[in-house]
Amino acid sequence: MNLFAQRTAQIKRRVLFLVHALLGVHLVGSLCAWPQSHESIAKSAAGGRTEVSDGGRARGRKVLLDAWFNSQKRKNELGEMSYFHYKWDDKSDTGFSVFGGLFNDYGVATETLYEPPTVDKLSSAQFYIIASPDIPAKNPQPHYVTGEDAVQVAAWVKRGGILLLMENDPANADIEHFDLLADKFGIHFNSVLSHHVVDDKFSMGRIEVAGGGEVFKKPHVLFMKDTCTITLKGTARPLLVDNGDIMMATANYGKGTVLAVVDPWLYNEYVDGHRLPAEYDNLNGGRELVEWLMRQLPGG
Repeated sequence: MNLFAQRTAQIKRRVLFLVHALLGVHLVGSLCAWPQSHESIAKSAAGGRTEVSDGGRARGRKVLLDAWFNSQKRKNELGEMSYFHYKWDDKSDTGFSVFGGLFNDYGVATETLYEPPTVDKLSSAQFYIIASPDIPAKNPQPHYVTGEDAVQVAAWVKRGGILLLMENDPANADIEHFDLLADKFGIHFNSVLSHHVVDDKFSMGRIEVAGGGEVFKKPHVLFMKDTCTITLKGTARPLLVDNGDIMMATANYGKGTVLAVVDPWLYNEYVDGHRLPAEYDNLNGGRELVEWLMRQLPGG
């Protein structure tokens, strides 16, 4: 190759390098400037989870899950006693690991409270969940809600806390003592059996949601098995009613919010897709419920 051809080839390579560099800068700038809406979602690189953008409102927030009123234990694979049943790290059918992931998608940290709740112990959290409080049939030494527990939790809500109460049917959870807390907000769990499901007759627990509601903007077919019901007083209001039974309700209390539901319906067995027929939609219903909780944060 003569000198002229060599110089020409060098110039072409430099021009191509500059073009590629300019295109790269333009692409990165475009991606950085891409507008993000409140409802935008992007796949997280870690584990393929769905990260939900809410404008950063929930980032750095915390949800505490009770492990005092429901403190059931069993032997794990190492032969050690460990907490299970509606717990973040329980990945079996009885766990809340998928439910916890819905909070994580908003950047909310999932932690557990193993002691009686007090204003001080709840002060670092924005959300507090109690699910299916124990009875002797489930835990030989249940920790029932006391009047002082109710005072402490209510005081935390009044300061701006967001409380989620998830009851169960009377054969599987304490209702009498739990109502010491719920009654403070005009919400009363009734000690009755509703939506009783026999074997795999899932239609007995079927709840059709039309959409367009305060919590469930979209239509869903939900499943709740063996529940109680709710009665309301004062300013508490229903959020979900099925066949005349109040299944979900809310109340404002001071600066805070309470959401009550008659079943801990978001445990793994009925949200991970392996148990229910495909028409049931508990996972997406759970996403909308968590989104509603996020909207109760200041500025929501």
